Amino acid sequence: MKAITVDDEWAMLAALTEAVAASPDIESVAEFTSCTAALEWTAAHPVDVAFLDIKMRGMGGLALAERILAFSPGCKIVFCTGYAEYAVEAFQIHVSGYLMKPITAEAVQREIDHIKGAKNTEKLLTVQCFGCFEAFACGQALSFRRSKTKELLAFLVDRNGSGVTSQQICASLWEDGSDDTRRLSYLRQLFLDLRQTLERVGASEVLHQDGYRYALSPEKIDCDYYSHLKTGKPAFHGEYMSQYSWAEETCGLLWHK
Repeated sequence: MKAITVDDEWAMLAALTEAVAASPDIESVAEFTSCTAALEWTAAHPVDVAFLDIKMRGMGGLALAERILAFSPGCKIVFCTGYAEYAVEAFQIHVSGYLMKPITAEAVQREIDHIKGAKNTEKLLTVQCFGCFEAFACGQALSFRRSKTKELLAFLVDRNGSGVTSQQICASLWEDGSDDTRRLSYLRQLFLDLRQTLERVGASEVLHQDGYRYALSPEKIDCDYYSHLKTGKPAFHGEYMSQYSWAEETCGLLWHK
């Protein structure tokens, strides 16, 4: 996990950062004494969990948390404070934890374990396949730098967890079936865009690579197509990823299911 720590008192920040960095689950920690600096960092870098003091100069921890969640809805928020009276306000914005100072490494690890446990069963993406393809995280449509990235995600969703190679993806996403060097290079850019988008919404675990094969984790996705295959609900009414011609094969299979 990538973390940030924010407290406007240096001594408190140092203790908090040390406690967070002690966790074996934490890959990196960026520390800030300014809410504005922390906000600018999270706008440009993927962050999995933010440990925030509540009572700070400037916008304060509650407002900072709301701003972070606005553009990084997958980020988990843990408030660290000496003021218990803020707990109700904190949980109104659906934070993941609330720690009372002084912060210890053991208390931080308990919060991280809680976050990990919740993420194991959490659906990180919501995907609509019936009709036109759409993908959402925390109720917001995914926004990609490249329009073709959305189609790449749709193709991987269609595979329902099965791994595919770059050559197989090129053959489907481009009608001429080309897998030449130029197309493969462009596909790498699409994967970069997809990974960065998933990281931004806290859903990086959805995509994985095994050697030369790429796949999604269906158990991390709330998808009407997957639900239909398992339960028959929702009902299929004849349209499946209708904006993509390669999806016609699956559409035909659904008709005869």
